[in-house]
Parts: sequence; C-alpha cells; structure tokens
Amino acid sequence: MQRYRFFVLFALGFGLAQALAAEPVLNLYSARHYQADEALYEDFTRKTGIRINRIEGKAQELIERIRNEGSNSPADVLLTADAASLAVADAWGLLAPVRSPFLEARIPAHLRSANWFAFTSRARLIIYNQRLLQASDVQTYEALADPKLKGLVCSTSGGHIYNLTLVAALVAHLGEAQTEAWARGVVANLARSPRGGDIDQIKSVATGECGVAVSNSYYLARLMASDKVEERNRVKRLGVIWPNQADRGTHINISGGGMVKTSKHPEAALKFLEYLASDAAQRHFANANNEWPVVSGLTFENEELAALGRMKADTISLAHIARELPKAQKILDRAGYR
Repeated sequence: MQRYRFFVLFALGFGLAQALAAEPVLNLYSARHYQADEALYEDFTRKTGIRINRIEGKAQELIERIRNEGSNSPADVLLTADAASLAVADAWGLLAPVRSPFLEARIPAHLRSANWFAFTSRARLIIYNQRLLQASDVQTYEALADPKLKGLVCSTSGGHIYNLTLVAALVAHLGEAQTEAWARGVVANLARSPRGGDIDQIKSVATGECGVAVSNSYYLARLMASDKVEERNRVKRLGVIWPNQADRGTHINISGGGMVKTSKHPEAALKFLEYLASDAAQRHFANANNEWPVVSGLTFENEELAALGRMKADTISLAHIARELPKAQKILDRAGYR
C-alpha cells in the first residue's frame, strides 16, 4: 500500500512538473515602474495564456544584467523609458531583429528601428513661471541659451537620459558646433547646479527658484490630475510651451522595447510586443499613465492631455538621434553641463 501511494504521489508530482514546464511564459526585464502597467500584464495573460515573469530595475542595470548573463539570460523582452537606453542595448548586440508586418503597420517608421519599437511618446515641454517670464521669451529650445535668461534656467544633470536625448536631437538638427554653443549658453544661464528629475524642475519653476525648465509632458499631466490641491495649484502658476512649433516641432521621447537576442521564448516575446501596439494597450497607456499612443488616429479619454492641446511633433528618426548620443555626451561634458 505504501509503495502504491509513493507511485501515485510521484506520478502526480511528475504530471504537475510537466504542466508547469509546458506553461507558456514570458520573462520581461522592465525599466518602466508604473502601477498602471499591471493591468496591461494581466490583460495580456488573460488574452494569450502566457504568464509574465517580471524583473524591474533601472535601464542601465537591466542592460548590464542581460550582457553579463550572456547566452544564459532568461530575458525575452527588454522595456525601457527612453530611446537612449534601447540604443545602448542595441549597440551592445543584445536585441534581436524583429520582422512583424503588424508592428511595421502600426508604428511610424521614425519611432522604430530594426531591433526596437516605441510604444508610447512624451513631449519635452518648456515650462515657465508666469510672474518671471512671458511666453514669447521661451518659444524654442534654442531660447534657453539666450543671455536674457541668465540666472533663470533650471535643469536636470547633463547625463540625465531625457536631457541627453534632447541634446542628441539638437546635434542631429543643428550640428555639433551650434549645439555646443547652445549648451554653453544654457550652463551660463543656470539658476542653480543641475539636479533632480522633471518633477523637481516643475516645483522649482512654480516656486520661482528659477524661471524656466524643460519637463516631460506626462509629469505635468500627472500633477494636473493630482488629488493634492497644492500640486494642482502649483501647475496653475506655470505657463506651458510646445517648443519649436514654427520650425521642426517639439522633441519627442519614448518608452519602448525589443526582443532580447537570446530569448528562449521568441514567439511569446513577439506576441507581447505586438500586444503593446494593440488598440487596448495604446489606449491604456494614454488613459492610465498620461502617455500618447504611437499608433496614429487612435482616440482616447484623458482630460489632462486634452487640456495641454495639440502640437506639431518633431518627426526626426529616433534611430538617427540615437546615433548622435555619444556626440551629445561629449558636448555636454565640454560645456561643463554636469
């Protein structure tokens, strides 16, 4: 009898192990740290039956981890919150080429490369203190270097990923010499040493510590919708500019991802990437996290994004911007933009 029970338990255990081994999974390394994304992961699993194992961290940490794991890496998909991080992963040979007629049809060519795709977009807005400046003073990114703004500019560090991609875009548009002159002008105009993130810049402009700064649009939208009265009131003190509307348009950065070259579940990885470009996922990004869809013509309901108004976006290729990142960092270093 004991022997019979042993074989029954062994058979049951073996069957469970086989079932678990056969369960479709996706190993996701994500530098997106938004509670709103949980609903996306649950919806993907509900629709496909593919369970998501997720590891979160800073983009550079995750990229280093994949690199160090080599062929043994369990990662199937890498998600990051900026094109610069995807470009680094791609340059290190960590991402696989993805051929998907669905993704190619859904995502504009300037928002993807052969190995990675944008799934959301954010605008780099100029925000200014309405007591200290007028809208006409800061209509372009180039205006931030105007000597009349001396002592009025606040900024993140020169090495901050959002700052770096903006400067790389300026290199692509203006060339190295003009961009370096701009960077030196901005440094001369700083109200304080660069520090903090975009929320810190918004607070500094609202309190009058400085007169102008650059911020990602979704941070501003988040404060506009805050349940804290003081945060909503803070935004009301700000003027908001879509930069460079008279020429190339406002700089756009993105959140996106790609398939890891050593993926053990490439079919699941492709399904996940395609899911992120679906109508349901794109609307969720907009409605739940204040990010614009990259799929054109898609309607969504977000009062704060609607309140920011419409703008002309810069359509320069993100892949082109990515190629200018090393030059951008050198320019910022030479300009003393710490």
